Amino acid sequence: MKMRRVLATAVAAAVTTPVVFLAAAPAFADGKPAGAAARQDEKQTIGALREAVAAAQKAFDEAGAAREAGERQLDADLDKLSVSQGGTHPLVIAYGEARKAADAAAAAKKEADGKLAAAEKALAELPAEATQEQKDAAHKAVDDARKAAGEAATAKTAADTKASEAGKALSDERVRLVQVFWKDYQKPHEDAQKSLDAAKKALADALTEATAANCTDGTKNPDLVSSLTGPKKIAAGGSGVFTFRVTNQGTARLEEVAVDALVFGMERIEQDHKNFTVTSSSPADTSLAPGKSIDFKLKVAIGAAAKADTGVLPVVARYVDKGVSCGIAEKGHQVTFTVTKPHKPGSGSTGGSTGGNGNTTQQGGQSNTPVTNGTSGSTGGTLAKTGAGSSTMPIALAGAAAVALGAGAMLVVRRRRTGADA
Repeated sequence: MKMRRVLATAVAAAVTTPVVFLAAAPAFADGKPAGAAARQDEKQTIGALREAVAAAQKAFDEAGAAREAGERQLDADLDKLSVSQGGTHPLVIAYGEARKAADAAAAAKKEADGKLAAAEKALAELPAEATQEQKDAAHKAVDDARKAAGEAATAKTAADTKASEAGKALSDERVRLVQVFWKDYQKPHEDAQKSLDAAKKALADALTEATAANCTDGTKNPDLVSSLTGPKKIAAGGSGVFTFRVTNQGTARLEEVAVDALVFGMERIEQDHKNFTVTSSSPADTSLAPGKSIDFKLKVAIGAAAKADTGVLPVVARYVDKGVSCGIAEKGHQVTFTVTKPHKPGSGSTGGSTGGNGNTTQQGGQSNTPVTNGTSGSTGGTLAKTGAGSSTMPIALAGAAAVALGAGAMLVVRRRRTGADA
């Protein structure tokens, strides 16, 4: 038991006093630039990318303002081309006149057709005793009415054609205005959006490459302070959520703030590691302005097969600042909680956590305990790594987490376990 407690304390110390182990970082940074010259190159690259984002943002804003102005102009022009809203555009006036003429021609044709029908009826109804003069007159009336109906039909066709052409000219002008708006305003705005997105992604990718996970300079920042609160008890088979609040008390914005966390059972650190897992969720934006705070949520889950134990959750914050220097908070935090037996069926309770903030302490020392990513067959506890854009991610041993725990200590324990298993 004494050895287990020593190991457990050492693991917590590796996280909460991470600077002791930063010298081991190069073992986890193969292929990454190191030294002042490399960091200067990285800084210059980030600076150029920031300038590109700023330029793309300016172009996007200008394109957006131009698009808004163009949209207002388009709406005004389309209103002038609106027949229903009494538009004043010459094409609307021409269409109105053509439509009026077409309606008049249609009425004239209808009247001529009516006269033709009446003349034909009068001819058909002539009595047998009608004189030749009467018959000739009736035939002439039909011929005249038929000619007038034909002329009215021709006039109506011409008027309809003219009205259709005027309507098409009106429609074409509306389409032309929309096409001009798309070409001069909408497409440039969309292109500017794509350019801005690409510039932001390039910067984000570069910042990811420059995160504290790749730091080798061991910078400690006393202005990055934190607090850790959560439940005092978690039943086997249940879970509890801890809140890790990080505050920037300095004067410079920290572009990327992330968290490393480890969870394990103190009494059975080697036998019971599979029953302790921690997942994390990060704010959408992990940049931290001076005087501001952000909260990381750490969900600790205890397997149903876990025995009664004392759970330990050490956590530390890390960062990258706008100058592309990076490092880790000077102090970390650790809480302990009681792992209780699972609730019996029918007791009216289910596995879960009970309230309280836990005991927050800082510890020092050296780690001789391995960590895992929570997968089957691995050793030790589980390590959470959270950063920008993460969302309820599974736990992984990577980057600054490895730095925080200490590569050398991990290798020692792995050799120890390998020998024991043999």
